[in-house]
Amino acid sequence: MRKSLLVAALAAAVAAPQAFGQAYPTKPVHVVISFTPGSATDIVGRIVTAKLSEIWGQPVIAENRSGAGGVIGSQIVANAQPDGYTLLINSAAHAVNPAIFAKLPYDTVKDFTDIAALAVQPNVLVVATGSPYKTLADLMNYAKANPGKLNFGHAGVGSGTHLNTEKLLSQAGVTATVVPFKGTPEVVAAILSGSVDCYWVPISAGLSNIRGGKLRPLAVSTIKRNPQLPDVPTTAEAGVKGTETALWFGLWGPPGMSKELVAKINADVRKAVADPGVREKLINLGNDTLDMSSEAFAQFVREEIDTNKRVLSAAGVKPQ
Repeated sequence: MRKSLLVAALAAAVAAPQAFGQAYPTKPVHVVISFTPGSATDIVGRIVTAKLSEIWGQPVIAENRSGAGGVIGSQIVANAQPDGYTLLINSAAHAVNPAIFAKLPYDTVKDFTDIAALAVQPNVLVVATGSPYKTLADLMNYAKANPGKLNFGHAGVGSGTHLNTEKLLSQAGVTATVVPFKGTPEVVAAILSGSVDCYWVPISAGLSNIRGGKLRPLAVSTIKRNPQLPDVPTTAEAGVKGTETALWFGLWGPPGMSKELVAKINADVRKAVADPGVREKLINLGNDTLDMSSEAFAQFVREEIDTNKRVLSAAGVKPQ
């Protein structure tokens, strides 16, 4: 009798982590979105979290905690309990920040659990429709003739739009006044008001203003044109090579999450992103969906960190 109880107890102990992962979630899940409402990270994040709420049968509460290129929201999650009820949706900025900041309030590799990739999209270099710049060449020619006078906005130090800006300026061999903002909506408002000249707006956050005739697209940041803007050239086609930068989004958790729980959330996120309705929404906003295991995503993040450090260092960007 005692032996059978011991065997049963051991079996239950072995099964417990898997059962816990399968039961998750049993209460609302808090998802921190690291950029402002209306930003590309916010748009993609809310499409995915809405579907996760359906899959899980629990509220998924998305909260924007923006600032410092995603650092503020990331720090909240880095310090959370590893129970899966506090998660982070961030952009490529997650892998840029180690190359931008000399000292972060967390370790980008050790203090997060890499869970799942969501989507990837290009940035679009835009100016106001009333701007004198009709092409990327116009913009770069002005910058060359007037060093430092071109005002180039971005969505915060460490954001993917910051990386794109630095790569373009470096490859074109020009200097400009680079102006950080809290997020995409703020930069777009500044362009429309004439406070800044140009911005690498994430396509999902810029399409409505582009299609509405408020913003003029000059180039996309990827190696091929985007189906949503088929007439807009790539930067290479427009005359500046080596500036390709894709804006991607992912889901992270605090350090110390169990493998079973990570596998459960990863599977559900991949199910959400593969849903036809979700895919249609994302693709219509210029995204390609991503499908990775948590292990593949972790490797991807580490490679991106190394690449960004190398690129920004070569561009003369020193961690501050």
